Amino acid sequence: MPVTSVEKDLDALTMTITADFAAPRERLWEAYTDPRQLEKFWGPVEWPATFTRHDVFVGGRSHYYMTGPDGETSGAAWEFLKVEPGHSFEVRDVFADGDGNENADMPSMRMTFSFEETDSGSRLVTVTHFNSLEELQQLIDMGMEEGTKSAMSQIDAVLADLASFAAGKGADLTLLGDTQARVSRVIRGSVEQVWKAHMDPDLMRKWMLGPDGWSMPVCEVATEVGQTYRNEWEPDEGVEGERFGFTGTALELEAPHRAVMTESMIGMEDSQTTNELTLTEHPDGTLLTMVITYPTAELREYVLSTGMVDGMEDSYARLEREALA
Repeated sequence: MPVTSVEKDLDALTMTITADFAAPRERLWEAYTDPRQLEKFWGPVEWPATFTRHDVFVGGRSHYYMTGPDGETSGAAWEFLKVEPGHSFEVRDVFADGDGNENADMPSMRMTFSFEETDSGSRLVTVTHFNSLEELQQLIDMGMEEGTKSAMSQIDAVLADLASFAAGKGADLTLLGDTQARVSRVIRGSVEQVWKAHMDPDLMRKWMLGPDGWSMPVCEVATEVGQTYRNEWEPDEGVEGERFGFTGTALELEAPHRAVMTESMIGMEDSQTTNELTLTEHPDGTLLTMVITYPTAELREYVLSTGMVDGMEDSYARLEREALA
């Protein structure tokens, strides 16, 4: 059990949990900032978590829900107040619905996570600040302390699993619920470089091509919220395939960390998806996360069956080779 102490200060309205790990501080930080890893231990053993959003930057948000043994769910959200990459972050933690909207009838908390180096590895100190003694007692009565200990008992196994989340592994697919898919990949480049590669038409034409043998004659970028974009691809001479393209509208742009766009195949506007791109600093570069929300489960399954993720990996590998110089 990594938890070494739990201290409650009723005067300061805080609960401090200290846990020690054999892994380096950078590895522990990575586990908390990668939603693929965090959801493997954030919820108690009986209530695993699913993160549908995880933006580790000031002003960013995380949305997640935990699923109980009988299929019941409980949602929550974080608002990131401070982030010192590799060392600490602070969030406001609230109960929320499935879309991340706060439930004002339930208590909220402010939590600080501090990542420290030790002689044997690393230490995580989590301090939870409550708004009142009544709310502190309410959350303790709801099993917060026991749930946290149960959740943290799972971290060691995640930290030991280096291969599943390593740079160079390739694009990784996770299905979220019935209509969402999350594609993740560590890109060997800075957050600023990867953001520019998604926003500069000249760079996009170098890498956003899918399999070899295609070019991008149309690349119109949305640089402000409300603007539309349009991308079209065509096969090189001798390559099978027909010209196609996508268009959509920018819903959110928070450079260099988050971009949310609608996307429809040209001529098939009823196939519109919402694509949420998040870029997070990673020890090996940048963790790129794309959460795609489809209008139906059937469309998600059809699109994934076309080899979409393989095509994305071809593009991301090309991004590392040709667009980050």
